[in-house]
Amino acid sequence: QVQLVESGGGLVQPGGSLRLSCAASLSMFSRYAMGWYRQAPGKERELVASIVTGRAANYGDSVKGRFTISRNNVANTVSLQMNSLRPEDTAVYYCTAGRFRLGPGLSDYWGQGTQVTVSS
Repeated sequence: QVQLVESGGGLVQPGGSLRLSCAASLSMFSRYAMGWYRQAPGKERELVASIVTGRAANYGDSVKGRFTISRNNVANTVSLQMNSLRPEDTAVYYCTAGRFRLGPGLSDYWGQGTQVTVSS
């Protein structure tokens, strides 16, 4: 059974940093596109960042220059370093994996999500 388990969420002040991690029980992990999506109350789930082995990472416009995604194909993990956090970054963050595509209705697997709250 495939599992994506997120960790690292929490409460942080504006301007602070958090690091999210996702551990994936996927065989042939390196062949999967991995990504982070987020969903705030009343809003649609949106792309935060995605990464494919051997290719440049892709970021949502609102997080470019502040967030960095990385993957470890030996440990089967993907991480999201979030800096200069803003209140509008508050959302549930989901780890996702797809053999060919990522996104709502497209990804093969989703994690349970981890809450990130940016507030003073």
